[in-house]
Amino acid sequence: MEKVLLHACCAPCSGAIVEWMEQNGIKPVIFYSNSNITPHDEYIHRLEECIRYARKWGLEIVEDSYDHEAWLGCAAGLEAEPERGARCLECFKHRLLRAAQYASENGFDTLATTLASSRWKSLEQVNAAGEWACSQVTGVTWWAKNWRSGGLQERRNQIIKEENFYNQLFCGCEFSRR
Repeated sequence: MEKVLLHACCAPCSGAIVEWMEQNGIKPVIFYSNSNITPHDEYIHRLEECIRYARKWGLEIVEDSYDHEAWLGCAAGLEAEPERGARCLECFKHRLLRAAQYASENGFDTLATTLASSRWKSLEQVNAAGEWACSQVTGVTWWAKNWRSGGLQERRNQIIKEENFYNQLFCGCEFSRR
């Protein structure tokens, strides 16, 4: 694994993953692609927390363009789906495809996501979306590590407290607030 692009949904989900990567000699570039998050103030708040944490580790962070209308297009017809339902899979595919495209165009060979650290998300959906996204581009491999195992879930919770992260109670889209 040469260059890792780490799609980040938020700082709380990033904490233990970034720390683990650094401890294992991996210096990822963080890719913030989250057009699902609304309102825009919420998006900015989460971005600023990611930037703060990236700076602590001396990591580069790239912000993808915010296009909530395009994201709504991928969720169309799935608005009533429950969390971990079909809407979530399409959301992951939308965001991870953006990340895979960036990775392919910028010389990254590996893509991972912090979405896989959240106990509220289906690890199977996240990995299916990541595999699919990487299959749509050239030269990028999906890293399907279980970021919840090996003490990482516990460490994630500790880092949230240590860093005093803004820890949201919904994934970010208007449909997840129900």
